[in-house]
Amino acid sequence: MSGSFRCSISLSPLHSNEFPRIPVTIPRIHVSVPKPVTVALSKVVSPLRVAAPGVMIEAAGLEVDRVTEAELKENGFRSTRKTKIVCTIGPRTCEFEEIEALAVGGMNVARVNMCHGTREWHRDVIRRVRQLNEEKGFAVAVMMDTEGSEIHMDDLNDVESTKAEDGQIWTFTVRAFDQPSRPERTITVNYDGFAEDVKVGDELLVDGGMVTFVVIEKIGPDVICRCTDPGLLLPRANLTFWRNGSLVRERNAMLPTISSKDWLDIDFGIEEGVDFIAVSFVKSAEVIKTLKSYIIDRSPGSQIGIIAKIESIDSLKNLEEIIQVSDGTMVARGDLGAQIPLEQVPSVQHEVIQLCRQLNKPVIVASQLLESMIEYPIPTRAEVADVSEAVGQQADALMLSSESAMGQYPEKALAVLRSVSLRIEKCRREEKHWDVTDLRIVSSSKLDEISEEICNTTSRMANKLKADAIFVYTKTGQTASLLSRNRPDCPIFAFAPSTSIQRCLNLKWGLIPFRLDFSDDVESNLNRTFSLLKARAMIKSGDLIIVVSDVMQSIQAIKVP
Repeated sequence: MSGSFRCSISLSPLHSNEFPRIPVTIPRIHVSVPKPVTVALSKVVSPLRVAAPGVMIEAAGLEVDRVTEAELKENGFRSTRKTKIVCTIGPRTCEFEEIEALAVGGMNVARVNMCHGTREWHRDVIRRVRQLNEEKGFAVAVMMDTEGSEIHMDDLNDVESTKAEDGQIWTFTVRAFDQPSRPERTITVNYDGFAEDVKVGDELLVDGGMVTFVVIEKIGPDVICRCTDPGLLLPRANLTFWRNGSLVRERNAMLPTISSKDWLDIDFGIEEGVDFIAVSFVKSAEVIKTLKSYIIDRSPGSQIGIIAKIESIDSLKNLEEIIQVSDGTMVARGDLGAQIPLEQVPSVQHEVIQLCRQLNKPVIVASQLLESMIEYPIPTRAEVADVSEAVGQQADALMLSSESAMGQYPEKALAVLRSVSLRIEKCRREEKHWDVTDLRIVSSSKLDEISEEICNTTSRMANKLKADAIFVYTKTGQTASLLSRNRPDCPIFAFAPSTSIQRCLNLKWGLIPFRLDFSDDVESNLNRTFSLLKARAMIKSGDLIIVVSDVMQSIQAIKVP
């Protein structure tokens, strides 16, 4: 490997005559390739131990999410779900059994929202997810979502929600109350300059218009409002202000992206070892850079990914720069829809999804996917169509917010996302909508450019040969991510040496992440992997596998012995 790159395609270890050697024309590129770091390879392959019902036991260091394993066995390679699902954990789903039910239902990432609850409450949730992974054989990642410096309501006298009726008079104030002493229909606002800045006649929109008030009077720190569009008020709901038909932006613009509370929450997330931190109301790339530097200083070697939430006009102004420096993006359509015309939200969603794919960043579509299922057991047909569109656009993940946190039917909402994803993905396969396209080069070095070419070639080969799966051995997750970017027709088995990388890969489209110790000997890795997967009935003899590795940069087409 020193001084040159060689792309080899062979049928080892069987050298089957059924698949002739296929030449790939890639020029030799003379580059300096660092010597790979060797990871110790277990010399003994232990037999699979018998487990209690419903519990997956590790076999010789091979770990994969229990639900994914069952899905592969039941439905085969091409029927596995490629779109990932994020579920917000809340009062309805915070106990161990409830979190397990979501994991069984297909949850890939558990989200904790720091807008609600105490750090102690969130610590318990995070540790239950970790316990679930260890004891029950899941690989659920944890995402911590910061509150951000938005203007929002406080809690509602410890109730989950309350109804604002048409014509009712409500008071919004900056005064603090003990919960029992709070006057009826009075809501505390977190922005100290609220009463000074707001004007009589302004419209106050809750959660982007789920409830609307008009300001009719100001009395010291109190703003008296009349409800003009009734609806459900939720604790800590976002507030935006409109004057003469235009959004008043000065208030949020004066607030820092990461508040003092957010920094304390970030310290908490680092301490608890969360996999992702989602940053609310990102205005510039500098915010992400600063946070990454902070995490490196506080926890050197940390694998925490930073997710930039796109939910404001400022985010859109600096969209590409923000996505480029982040580790992923969330299209937070609820808050975004409160700052731009509603009819623009779908096109912004599509733009962000396409740009994230171009720049090789995972993207989550969030907010109001199944809003009606907070109260009802089935979604509206329009909501199903909305979910279908996000899946058809090939977003990496879909996210449930209130639907799973406080809704009446969290498991049913999750089941809807799962079934719709599977259906739309099946339609795309049947219509042969393979998406290996000429994507923008995102590499920052010659070695990265080589990796991109290898992954592009691998994906095209897998589609042309109708391969059953792609195997990728990756120490950092980068090669697996580049394969996911190409959206190949078959699933991608990503073998990584650490559980933290395994969990982070659980947010990427089409990746089935495994935790496996491997060496820089490709043949040994393959023989061992085939043995372990066959023992668990996850692959069978005759399956065609395309193999790529970031340890030894090569491509192989192999039939399972």
